Amino acid sequence: MTHRRIDAHQHYWRVARGDYGWLTPASGLLYRDYMPPDLAPLLAAHGIGETILVQAAPSVAETRFLLEIARDTPNVAGVVGWVDFATTDAAATIAALAQDRLLVGLRPMVQDIADDDWLLDPRLDAAFAALETHGLVFDALVLPRHLRQLLVRARRHSHVAFVIDHAAKPFIRAGTLEPWRRELSDLAALANTFCKLSGLPTEAAENWTVADIAPYAEHVLATFGPARTLWGSDWPVVEKAGGYARWFEAAQALAGAHPGVFGDNAARLYLSTRGRNA
Repeated sequence: MTHRRIDAHQHYWRVARGDYGWLTPASGLLYRDYMPPDLAPLLAAHGIGETILVQAAPSVAETRFLLEIARDTPNVAGVVGWVDFATTDAAATIAALAQDRLLVGLRPMVQDIADDDWLLDPRLDAAFAALETHGLVFDALVLPRHLRQLLVRARRHSHVAFVIDHAAKPFIRAGTLEPWRRELSDLAALANTFCKLSGLPTEAAENWTVADIAPYAEHVLATFGPARTLWGSDWPVVEKAGGYARWFEAAQALAGAHPGVFGDNAARLYLSTRGRNA
């Protein structure tokens, strides 16, 4: 059986665009442009044929910028963009963006929102209904403290697929598992939830080892199972945490027995009804 190889989480950005509030000179090596020619050699070296391009700025303008890149970059299979879910015209904005088949999901930057209960705000209901209408995935950029609220929202919208980015950024440096482990298990019990094995090196110590990450990756695989777990590089952010090759090799050691994690699951989640080469 031939398996698709998809990096389910990567970014491109152009610093001069100016809407990346988090991206400053203090970001070090991340504070420069990262575009398709920069990633292409890494994809080729690891036999990865497609990617899911994920937003990095809280603006619709950046989403349109990413969709333009996707149209010009054959290996970008789909784009996860951004919309302000709390506005009165959120559903209309989603409907307009969804006209582009390369839009496969949306990602409010929940981790940066001051209100930890934002996901429970009833003003978001229309936006989540629009996700269902247009067959879009909700990418949950959350921290462990948001998992209980995400559970409520995911239960409420059982026909929307929810994927937890970076396994909700557990506290790997501190070696803390609870309550992250228990609350992630609660989410995994829902059939409409998925989880990305991405971003974990960034949450680990600088000299991380596979053993440091293993308890977290193993819990994701044990609860979501090999059919609802997706691997993503989180490139170029991963370049500050050991680099693409180191994380890919570690992920192979942790999940290589389940080839669907490295592409087929992303295709089923994001591309079965939308995107390129669905």
